[in-house]
Amino acid sequence: MVNRRKLLFSALALPGWGLAATPGVRLPHDFGAHPDARTEWWYVTGALEAGGRTWGFQVTFFRVTTGIDTAHPSRFAARELVFGHAALTDLAAGRQFHDQRVARSGFGVASAAEGRTAIRLRDWHLDRDGDRYTTRVRCPAAGFDLDLVLDTTQPTLLQGQDGWSRKGPDPANTTGYYSEPQLAVAGTLVRDGAPALPVTGRAWLDHEWGAVLMPAEAVGWDWIGMNLDDGAALTAFRLRRPDGSALWAGGSHRPAGGPARIFGANEVVFSPGRTWTSPASQARYPVEWTVDTPAGRFAVVSLLDAQELDSRASTGAWYWEGLSDLRAPDGRRLGRGYLEMTGYASRLRL
Repeated sequence: MVNRRKLLFSALALPGWGLAATPGVRLPHDFGAHPDARTEWWYVTGALEAGGRTWGFQVTFFRVTTGIDTAHPSRFAARELVFGHAALTDLAAGRQFHDQRVARSGFGVASAAEGRTAIRLRDWHLDRDGDRYTTRVRCPAAGFDLDLVLDTTQPTLLQGQDGWSRKGPDPANTTGYYSEPQLAVAGTLVRDGAPALPVTGRAWLDHEWGAVLMPAEAVGWDWIGMNLDDGAALTAFRLRRPDGSALWAGGSHRPAGGPARIFGANEVVFSPGRTWTSPASQARYPVEWTVDTPAGRFAVVSLLDAQELDSRASTGAWYWEGLSDLRAPDGRRLGRGYLEMTGYASRLRL
């Protein structure tokens, strides 16, 4: 596993990968993988409901190009790695469960198709067929399985300028980035071998790819993707310096049925509130935030403090990823989604 992480980090240090010269995401082609991009991920989060209970879930697939020449004669050469993270937050139990895996592409074990969303990692998968996504993850070590169908209810949301999202002062820090907010979810949840439980809910999908995802001065980021109860979608993010100040920021707001308002780098401010200290990593995470945007001021409140993930056996980092509410300054709930915080336990290396 140590050697896999070394391979990942050495791959991310190699030059020569980037985005297409012509700006703008091209759909449906860009639903698929981008072998010329150094790093790429498909990221699904959401809330599931059944019998008065609520669960949060995350399913993420990462694709990383290693830099090994495609003409290498060995079929075993690890030209591309696929990583997977899956997590389930059980609010009633007050616990989060998570699992992870990694494999080289090929041999029917792991793959990410071009031109369409079709990712495989052993018996985990994410597929898109028309306006419908399907995902299946089996996590026997963590004691849960998810088998979900996610139907689009809105047009794809292109982040940044036509899907090209700046992540720093240098234009080289630009990624292809789109979101699928307000996904209608139906499927089954299995816990500890119990009978499959029918669940419904609402989810969010992000797909992002690029060469240099963070400026060298950044240690990590804070990000929210929120499905508002009125059908709107809110994204906000910032990249942090070592002293906690913002290096770059951005995001978007799209009302139901309306055009998206893309936020400028100086228009988003994250102000930390209450914190929680992880007993595992000793990292101190703000689990409540005030986020100021051109669409208004919002409070972000974690629904469970202990939602830190230890991914050292795959992508090599600790990070916090959790189900959270979006509230008005007076405390009224406006929506629900996910808060992600990286680079608090140690500098994130991408």
